[in-house]
Amino acid sequence: MHVFVFLLAMIWGAILFGITVILVLRAKTVLARLLALDTLTLILIGFLILFVHANRAVYYLDAVLVLALLSFISTLAAAWYYGARSLSQ
Repeated sequence: MHVFVFLLAMIWGAILFGITVILVLRAKTVLARLLALDTLTLILIGFLILFVHANRAVYYLDAVLVLALLSFISTLAAAWYYGARSLSQ
């Protein structure tokens, strides 16, 4: 990967990470906070993939896959919980 593209991806990811952290802290509802946390996890996955590519350390891909799976399961669990809660009211 070209160094310029790599640095551009890291800078863009850092900007998105900062904006998403602000969204997590300032979200008014729990659902908005959960969505922002899910987005934060996706950005972290992107950073880990860039790290894997930069260091040629493919064994970190297992951590990326586990993090993606945990993020997906937690989003499903939160959606199921709040969906069931809204139906009971």
